[in-house]
Amino acid sequence: MIRPLQPSDRELFLELTKEFYHSPAVLHEVPEQYFVNNFEEALSESPYLKGYILELDGKPVGFALLAFTYVAEVGGRQVMIEEIYLREEARGAGLGQEFFRFVEQSFPDCRRQRLEVTPENEGARRLYGRLGFQTLGYLQMVKDREE
Repeated sequence: MIRPLQPSDRELFLELTKEFYHSPAVLHEVPEQYFVNNFEEALSESPYLKGYILELDGKPVGFALLAFTYVAEVGGRQVMIEEIYLREEARGAGLGQEFFRFVEQSFPDCRRQRLEVTPENEGARRLYGRLGFQTLGYLQMVKDREE
């Protein structure tokens, strides 16, 4: 089951986010304050970020964050699967596929779904390929604002 993030999910979300950021799915650590910022933004009715808890048999086993933007090269809106994480015991049970169906059905106005995956995360890459995702040839570059 996929449900929207709720205020009562704060500790669960922070725990799951810490697990995600200490997994091979992530290339570098980020300050834990960012986890709090993400939780608060997802609950703020922001048009840019939505958060979800993923449950298996009524038990929370993961989370996802979706970010929204307009993309000129597709002439429309894009949903970025900013983060998706499932605990080990929930992997392979179909919840990841269910989540991607949920995204497609919930946001039909988005012309593109996009995500990032580390090259070493072979299981996720196989899943995303089966779901129709293709590798873009872009090299991503970022410039973070100094705090």
